[in-house]
Amino acid sequence: MVPRRGVIALSLTAIALVLLLNFKTPQMTVGFGPTGVGAAPPTAGITSTPPSSLYATIGPTTTSPVAGASGPPSAPPTTPHPPVAGAGQATGQVSETPFGPVQVRISYANGKITDVVAVQVPSDHFRSQMIAAYAVPILRTEALQAQSAQIDTVSGATYTSEGYAMSLQSAIDQAHL
Repeated sequence: MVPRRGVIALSLTAIALVLLLNFKTPQMTVGFGPTGVGAAPPTAGITSTPPSSLYATIGPTTTSPVAGASGPPSAPPTTPHPPVAGAGQATGQVSETPFGPVQVRISYANGKITDVVAVQVPSDHFRSQMIAAYAVPILRTEALQAQSAQIDTVSGATYTSEGYAMSLQSAIDQAHL
């Protein structure tokens, strides 16, 4: 005869196993809407853009200092552009990251950025979708506040943040802001 505790323990273990095997994780979907990337309603489905390269470099390449030069290499001089009167949109270049492409489009009016929309973000894996859904709204807010591509990197989304900033700078350059 099996002791009473053993029967109870075996029954609870069987119940826990059945519950664990029937557990389904919630499906998070990422959609592209008028304000960019964000969590979409459960009926939206996943919109994904396959990356053209999973192993691309991010950012400009660095150069070695010239012999006899002191200090780190400096950035090339930039010429400020006069603010553009009127309104328009500019789409930045695609920035390839190890997890997929990042591209943004800006709307501007009277020399100010009025909106930033993520056109492409890494979305080939569920984790990439989660990171983009979390990071892109933060990056958008940062860009609108800074009115430039000099934005903070979102913790846990370094590659997406760097790609976002590079594409944003490209769009700003196109708009001559």
